[in-house]
Amino acid sequence: MCHITQRSSTFFFPKICSIFWRSLQEREESNRIVGLPEVKALSPSVGYAIYSVFKRNTRRARFHHTSTSHWCSCSKTISDEKYQDPFQLGRKDLKNLYEDIKKELLVSAAELKEMCDYYFDGKGKAFRPMIVVLMARACNIHHNNSKEVQASQRSVAIIAEMIHTASLVHDDVIDDANSRRGKRTLNQIWGERKAVLAGDFILSAASVALARIGNTTIISVLTQVIEDLVRGEFLQLGSKENENERFAHYLEKTFKKTASLIANSCKAVSILGCPDPKVHEIAYQYGKNVGIAFQLIDDVLDFTSCADHLGKPTAADLKLGLATGPVLFACRQFPEMNAMIMRRFSKPGDVERARKYVLQSDGVQQTTYLAQRYCHAATREIRKLRPSPEREALVHLTEMVLMRDK
Repeated sequence: MCHITQRSSTFFFPKICSIFWRSLQEREESNRIVGLPEVKALSPSVGYAIYSVFKRNTRRARFHHTSTSHWCSCSKTISDEKYQDPFQLGRKDLKNLYEDIKKELLVSAAELKEMCDYYFDGKGKAFRPMIVVLMARACNIHHNNSKEVQASQRSVAIIAEMIHTASLVHDDVIDDANSRRGKRTLNQIWGERKAVLAGDFILSAASVALARIGNTTIISVLTQVIEDLVRGEFLQLGSKENENERFAHYLEKTFKKTASLIANSCKAVSILGCPDPKVHEIAYQYGKNVGIAFQLIDDVLDFTSCADHLGKPTAADLKLGLATGPVLFACRQFPEMNAMIMRRFSKPGDVERARKYVLQSDGVQQTTYLAQRYCHAATREIRKLRPSPEREALVHLTEMVLMRDK
């Protein structure tokens, strides 16, 4: 049991049970609680509209993880029979994933090889490749009941992980980060210049693998990801003075830096497996909404998780001068945060004070709720496909996004 109330400085998030989430999907109970419209697929503009509704419904939009008339307890139910473990289903297709990535990174220079292999040690979550192979299977089954993942579709999963890792290497240089996934960053060990070159090399190897697929449409879809990553980084370097524009700016940056890779990778495997443009849009919208929700929860964890568990320093975004969802929601309760946001928390004491305000506000709860809404939108999209174990696993994956604690 957990009560999260306004202006509480301590937060504890229990795992959200499947019956709770499915009840939310089936009955839209949450819409009646906070007065939200039914969500189809969220864009930055719609996201800000939700934010505006939150501002008008602050006292009603709180989470109470208790057994009330409309929130169910975490006991075993009939719906559990439909449970599909995404990682179990995807294990076959992702076997030797990191070994295959290392084959793409064959290089004679020992130091460069060591740097490129550093993050491909098999200890990552492989979250993005998992979504990609599950989407591939779901779309193949929907189209012609094929239960096999094509070699080209699996290549997309490999490419997605390589692009993601290259972006992490570059991000760590830009942010001067000293830890990632519980160990020292490349730039801390080998220096910034060599880290940048290693990231470039991983990205170039991904581009070669992409060209090998031999499909110009897929090349166009996945190169959009690289453009979005760069544009997203530039968006992160800037900020908006107007409160309305600020939240839309945040969501657009979130899409480009995080969700675009998942959305376009899902779209790519759907194109390879099914000729129907409607299926391509379903795959894209699912990836987009899951990706945004994933980053929203990541921004929440920056305030609620300890550094050792998270694998990187907490309050890292504040220290970088970034105003994420919890900060933007907290800002309406503590208007004095506006000045801190505009100066990017650069004055002594700004980071500590801003963190205190966030934990005293409902910013964490509101951001978590917004992530729920994006996950709900993703679930509505994927349920348009023909029923399959992979489709149900993708539904469950949205729950895992909300439950994760690192």
